[in-house]
Amino acid sequence: MKRGLVCWVLLAILSLGGAAAADTLRVSAIPDEDPQELLRKFKPFTDYIAKEVGVKVKFVPVVDYAATVEGLAADRLDIVWYGGFTSVQATERAQGATRLVMREEDASFKSVFVTRTDSGIKDLTDLKGKTFAFGSVSSTSGHLMPRHFLKAAGIEPERDFNKFGFSGAHDATAAWVEAGRVDAGALNFLVWKKLVDKKKIDTKEVHAFWTTPPYVDYVWVARGGVSGEVREKFKQALLKLEYSNPEHKEIMDLQRTRKFIPAKDSDWDGIKKAAIAAGMLKVN
Repeated sequence: MKRGLVCWVLLAILSLGGAAAADTLRVSAIPDEDPQELLRKFKPFTDYIAKEVGVKVKFVPVVDYAATVEGLAADRLDIVWYGGFTSVQATERAQGATRLVMREEDASFKSVFVTRTDSGIKDLTDLKGKTFAFGSVSSTSGHLMPRHFLKAAGIEPERDFNKFGFSGAHDATAAWVEAGRVDAGALNFLVWKKLVDKKKIDTKEVHAFWTTPPYVDYVWVARGGVSGEVREKFKQALLKLEYSNPEHKEIMDLQRTRKFIPAKDSDWDGIKKAAIAAGMLKVN
């Protein structure tokens, strides 16, 4: 596990340290899951994009959420799969960056709050005095929006939790709760569904006790320097995927969707306001 993480970090540093060839599209994603899972998830995706766009595509792993924002702003990454909050950070930092396309699920995304079945926690107010895990500090579904809805319920993590921390990834949050490291945690509902479906979590021990109202989340963002032609080809490549097509099904299953839809920048205004209100984003 530690060896794999070290290799991941070294690969990320090397990948971001050098310039890519002119005919290579550098694609990346926020590291919201285990590194090996992300590599497995994006291999068929990048193969497909290379064929459809007509350029070489290199998946560039990164060490944390902030590295994707820095990479796009510094022209070291071309197109990145962001969460809602990091897409706001990226479009604020990288001049000309534009949202392209999203999964249909991302237009109505949710977070789930999970706890051990023997914890006695039944709703958000029961979290007072408990220990809690968010995902990454910069995660929309693992931190920003759970914090937003906690505040709406009258709960301030710094004031009301006995202790809270950041697991770094959605699947890690579920693991922390299952292992008893924390009393409860919040994570992205699709990762929770995957963990349950694949029986990677014991639902006799851990269950979801509250689900947030919907909000907009993940989206593909291109830096300003990516040509309009490449942007459009990338966008159309995802929009034309059909779940009924066996050649497309594997890609869509790994991306946990059955349909991609166009993205509109203004749809993330609510996320931006929530981030400013939480003190997580400063704008001029």
